[in-house]
This record gives sequence, structure tokens and C-alpha cells, in this order.
Amino acid sequence: MATTQMVIQGAHIVDPSQHWDDVGNIYIENGVVHHLSCGELEAGWENAQIVKAQGLYAAPGFVDIHVHLRDPGFTYKEDIFTGSRAAAAGGVTSVVCMPNTKPVVDTPEVVSYIIDKASKADCHVYPVATITKGMKGEELSDFDALKAAGAVAVSDDGRPVANARLMQQAMELCMDKGIVVASHCEDLNIIHGGIIHKGAVSQKLGVPGMDRSSEDSVTAREIALAAATGTKIHICHVSTKGSVEWIRDAKARGVKVTAETAPHYFMMTDQLLLKEDADYRMNPPLREEADRMAILEAVRDGVIDVIATDHAPHSPEEKADFRKAPNGIVGLETSFAACMTSLVHPGIISLYGLVERMSTLPAKIMQLPAGTLKPGAAADVVLFDPQESWTVDPQALRSKARNTPFKGMTLKGRVKMTVLSGRTVFDIR
Repeated sequence: MATTQMVIQGAHIVDPSQHWDDVGNIYIENGVVHHLSCGELEAGWENAQIVKAQGLYAAPGFVDIHVHLRDPGFTYKEDIFTGSRAAAAGGVTSVVCMPNTKPVVDTPEVVSYIIDKASKADCHVYPVATITKGMKGEELSDFDALKAAGAVAVSDDGRPVANARLMQQAMELCMDKGIVVASHCEDLNIIHGGIIHKGAVSQKLGVPGMDRSSEDSVTAREIALAAATGTKIHICHVSTKGSVEWIRDAKARGVKVTAETAPHYFMMTDQLLLKEDADYRMNPPLREEADRMAILEAVRDGVIDVIATDHAPHSPEEKADFRKAPNGIVGLETSFAACMTSLVHPGIISLYGLVERMSTLPAKIMQLPAGTLKPGAAADVVLFDPQESWTVDPQALRSKARNTPFKGMTLKGRVKMTVLSGRTVFDIR
């Protein structure tokens, strides 16, 4: 097989895994990073594909550790190929997909189906399996078989494990087996049919609310289990000021807890629900200004480690009725730009810090071969212009779904090109 070479030339490279933050060149051979260097094009690379990237930034492809691809079973909403195209357009080269599909991801066969189908997709896809069989919260899944098939983590995302004893057993077993446990922190008995945040807005609209205590109480429980057993826990989509304080305190005490949030939680509040538009409904829901500010501060100081999307596509028909619509929004194509707009340009965090939170740290937490441009790593690269402004048009999204809360917003920062294992999967330069 002939050698294939690419050089991304003259970009400002940001790679926290190597403490690299300077203008340089990325040399790629046969789909992997050969080396980085500064200066002119090196001898021996004259016949390579040259990507002139002067004026752009380059970073390890983003790693989104909380995505719903809806495949198998709900492919009218999204499938592995369309979800991956959306990821590529957002500079995301690795996604970790949640198991609440149909059938749920609780057997090696379903894990293998996802991995096999994803082998031809435009991003790397890493399946999460269920903590309990059928996501019923009654019996633990076969973690050995699921890991052997390729699952990188376990979670009953969407229907959390109610039994604390079972959750503790799962955490202990998975710690021994090197499997990440991710928790959707929600008490369904407290939610009791709520569809938006419980507060002044839900009261004004006359719809049942989702109390903060639902998230806070289960976050506290997972931290208590991790502290008592010395195991690790990853807290998904943090949305409340209470959860932030539980996590902040736990980290100060040395508890092995990591956490993620999504851009909408530090950019938006439940005031948007007054529009009675289901594109602003997700779970956990948009909260109040005090929660938004707490999330923003936790991203700033690193209490929240990772920015993910909880990309959750639904059909336009499903989202048409505000009160009956399922929860969830799409986010893969807007997450980087949203973070540039709300975090980097206002000076909340640096661009280097954003790449850490969107690439290096999520890869580390999920133990993935990603988030780095070190020699020998897969050549997963995102090129972006931090200054370019653009307006989000739902009809232009590459996802099958259109349910974005960022519709009509002008964001500053745009992905221009995405390279996956040396192959260009997105390019609007």
C-alpha cells in the first residue's frame, strides 16, 4: 500500500496533552501523527497533501463523551452516519454514545452492531453499555462481556439506577474491571411527571416542574458511594448550583469524581421556556440564573472537568407540541462555537483551557485513544477560525434533527476543517 502523507501547515497549534501552544506544522502519515514542528516545510514531504492553515488554529479533534445517536431502533431521529456527519461539522472526531436505544445496549451483540456500523462513519464511535439489564434497575449487566465487545463505559442514562446498593455494586465491579461508570443524576419519584424546571416559569405556564432536589440528591448519593468505596464516578450533564457544590466539596476531600456540563446550562435559563417552544426542553432542564452562574464558575475553576453536548435528536413532529414533546436538543454542530462565544471571547477561560475541556480531559476520563497530537496518535485534527461569526440555521444542520436551542443565534468561532485518522471529513475553508 502506498504511503499517504498530509501536512497541516502554518496553523496555531493548541495541544494541552503536550503543552503545545504555538504556530507550527502537523505532519501526518498513513492516518497517524508523524510529528509536529515549527518553521518551513521539511524535506521529504514535498509530495504530501499540503493544507495551508495560516491564520487558523489546529487542535486535537474534540471528544464528546455524551451523545445519543439513536441507533439502533430510533433511526428516524438520527443514525450513526448522520450523527457522525454532524460531529465532523462541529470538529468532533470521537463520540461516546449512550445506551438508551432499542434494543438497549446491554448485550455484546448490540455493542458489536454499533462498532461495526461506525467503522465507516465520519467520527470514532465508542459505545456505552447499560449498568442494569434492560435499564430496568433490577439486575447488573454482564460487564466483562460488554467490555470485551468494546463498551468503554456503563450508564443507565435516561433512567437512573434507583437502588443505591445495586449502584454501589456496579461501581465496585467496574472499578476492578477498568470500566467508567457515568451517572444520570435524577430521582424519578421527585420528578413525578415534571417537564421543565420547577420554579416561577413552570408555575406561570401551569406545567409540572422538575425540582433541583431530584438532581442534587442523586449527585450526593453517587458521591457518598464513591467516597465510601474509593471508587470512581462520572456525573453527567450537571445543571444545578447544588450539584456543583456537592462536586466541589467532594473534589476538595479527594473523592474520585469527575463531571460534565453542556453549553446550554451556562448560556441559557428557563426564561426561554416562556416561548412554549419544545426546542428549549431537555433533561435536566434549563434552570435559573443562579444555577447558570454556578455552572459557569465551575467550568472556570475546573470543578466541572468536561464540556459535552448531550446531543439528543428528535423529529420535528415529536417536538411540535410543547407539553407532549420528548426532552432533548441537538448540540454537536454548535458546541465549539457556543463555547468560544460564551467562555473564551468573554475571558472566562482561555482557548487552551477550552481545548482541554473539549478534547484532552474527556479523552482521559473515558480512557480513549484521542485528545492528543502526539506522534503515533490517530491524526484527528480540527481546524478553526476563532474570530469568524455565523448564524445558526436549523435547516443547514447535518443532523437529521432540527431541535437546537441555538437557532437564530450568532456565534463567534467556526470549525473550518475536520480530519479523521488522516482523512478529511469536513471542509468549508
